[in-house]
Amino acid sequence: MEIAVISGKGGTGKSSLTAAFASIIEKVVLVDADVDAANLYLIFNPLHEEEMVYIGGEKANIEYNICANCGACISYCRFDAIKVLNNKVTILEDFCDGCKLCMRVCPMDAIFMVENNKSRFYVGQFKYGKMVYGRLAPGEENSGKMVTLVRDKAHQVAKQTNIKDILIDGPPGIGCPLIASISGVDKVVIITEPTMSGLHDLKRCIEVVNKFNINPLVIINKFDLNEELTETVKNYCKEVGIIVSGVIPFDNIIVDAMIDCKSVIEYAPESEITKIIKQIFANIYDKQD
Repeated sequence: MEIAVISGKGGTGKSSLTAAFASIIEKVVLVDADVDAANLYLIFNPLHEEEMVYIGGEKANIEYNICANCGACISYCRFDAIKVLNNKVTILEDFCDGCKLCMRVCPMDAIFMVENNKSRFYVGQFKYGKMVYGRLAPGEENSGKMVTLVRDKAHQVAKQTNIKDILIDGPPGIGCPLIASISGVDKVVIITEPTMSGLHDLKRCIEVVNKFNINPLVIINKFDLNEELTETVKNYCKEVGIIVSGVIPFDNIIVDAMIDCKSVIEYAPESEITKIIKQIFANIYDKQD
């Protein structure tokens, strides 16, 4: 079974709960698809077995032996990626979008493109199976494409190791990385919180997931911080035919577990919060669509 855990916004506790679910399954290929800000490897500290270069695009560079320092390229760059620094025309790598316009307008043919090769994705062993995750370098792009490659690798690893369950920690938001995270999965679990922004982004997530003919499940995390709004979220889910698989109270134990680089299941196995999360995951895993 392939399960994607997502959220419409950051800060809902999505990664903490994904880590807890991985600890419950115990034999899993765990995928961190939040390639812009991967963090599950900090909790589980996988032993790296493979490291692969990800080429997401190109950046412009200047051959200064040819460049006349005329600055003709500066006015054409819509990304403000070309400046004069220390009396020299300079391309700011983090701002360059790789559109190649500067290369085309350069009268000296002094600008050339180089591949972005600083991003990486990894396969590693961890205590509950295998982990696959990507880390997109600052300023680099095509995170949706990288998520697709990371998921493809996870499928290969699952087949090679005969692991039947794949658990995906998806990125927040509703953009290309999210779409790449949920396409073709068996189940989608949306983590939300009882705030107006949480409800707004939950609605957007449901709209996106429904386009894939998947009926998502919802978990309301930190429900007791605003029980009135929790009821509003529940009522909305009931109106649109979405099952709320469970509600989780705010508990500092989850924070303490993250600080100790453990899932809450590992950190406090006998705690009430662990029992709640285990029951919720049992409801999700056993549910037949």
